[in-house]
Amino acid sequence: GSLGQGLSAGVGIALNGKYLDKLSYRTFVLLGDSEMAEGQIWEAVQIAAYYKLDNLVAIIDVNRLGQRGETMYGHDVESYKIKLNAFGWETYVIEGHDFAKISAAFKKSREVVNKPIAIIAKTIKGKGVSFLEDKNGWHGKALSQEEFVQAVQTLGEVDQDLHLSLTKPDLHIDRTSISLTLPEPQETLQESNYDLGELVATREVYGKTLAKLLTKYPNIVVLDAEVSNSTYSEDFKKVYPSRFFEMFIAEQNMVSVALGLSSRGKMPFVSTFAAFFSRAFDQIRMSQYSSADIKFVGSHCGVSIGQDGPSQMGLEDIALFRSITDSVVFSPSDAVSCQKLIELAAEKKGVVYIRTARKKTPVIYESDESFTVGGSKILRSSEKDAATVIATGVTVHEALDAYEQLLNEGIFVRIVDLYCI
Repeated sequence: GSLGQGLSAGVGIALNGKYLDKLSYRTFVLLGDSEMAEGQIWEAVQIAAYYKLDNLVAIIDVNRLGQRGETMYGHDVESYKIKLNAFGWETYVIEGHDFAKISAAFKKSREVVNKPIAIIAKTIKGKGVSFLEDKNGWHGKALSQEEFVQAVQTLGEVDQDLHLSLTKPDLHIDRTSISLTLPEPQETLQESNYDLGELVATREVYGKTLAKLLTKYPNIVVLDAEVSNSTYSEDFKKVYPSRFFEMFIAEQNMVSVALGLSSRGKMPFVSTFAAFFSRAFDQIRMSQYSSADIKFVGSHCGVSIGQDGPSQMGLEDIALFRSITDSVVFSPSDAVSCQKLIELAAEKKGVVYIRTARKKTPVIYESDESFTVGGSKILRSSEKDAATVIATGVTVHEALDAYEQLLNEGIFVRIVDLYCI
């Protein structure tokens, strides 16, 4: 577990091989028939076909039995074949215990062009052991010593001289050694200088800043869930289209694809509305266990987006991302802080979340202002302060307005911009 996420990660690895590193490796993903009921599987299936990932092979073990009994389609392998064919996959249905047919399917898969491949293997769970074969009730259960001996005897003689030494893979990726050719910019990069008081929505800063960062961090890749004109990741796409992957409205798949890309040394920036990351929380949660280096950017955060209604308001996103081990949450209040915090996000390895807003807010920081992970800024203070108001994002500007009103009444308060939560 968590079931349903592996194929999406495989899509990310395959995307990297075909479109970024342009290497000849192939990605194999082993799937259980039970997890084929997961919606994310089909998000991955359709995006793999869309990107013509002929370097991706899914092997589906159709053994009929799930955790509590028979799966949705049992041994009806044709049901899986029909669905996958409809999505544009090349499929091979085989007897999963026949090594010659397994080998033949793998060989055929190497000849497929511009289509992902699924090998649908019909198998019998526990085959060869009478008290296990095709029997329900053995999910996640270990054999007793007596049952183990009986099972081994049933399977026949075992060559005790047969030993296999496995070489453990190097799990460390030296990101500094990854050599990537920078794509030629398709548009001229414009300087982003923001004047004090200028009205700029923080979301408008995102794509432009990333485009400038690519020369410093050549492993940056951007994914968006079909809202790039709202998150402004489209500004990055206009300059570097080959480093942008449209993931459409399938957020769970998008996050796991980013995990696959991260495993190959890329630095994915993943963007959608802040509210929609909540449906991908399990995928975000699981990414921390793979030492992911993923930057999430959620636009339209908070209640200030009244025009879009409550379904679009990102209210739970801070709690979601702060629950992730070693995560960093940035909440910029203006264009300058947003630009600087995106730069910090690229510098900081691991899971980083940046909240951006729809509302245009005045620039309050000079362009040379510095920011740090875990930091905050005192914007207003005096020795007469009766209270401290801690604000973040768009609420900083509400706090500053309140400060002026209270000051007119002779009440002094301290205003703190909590840009890192």
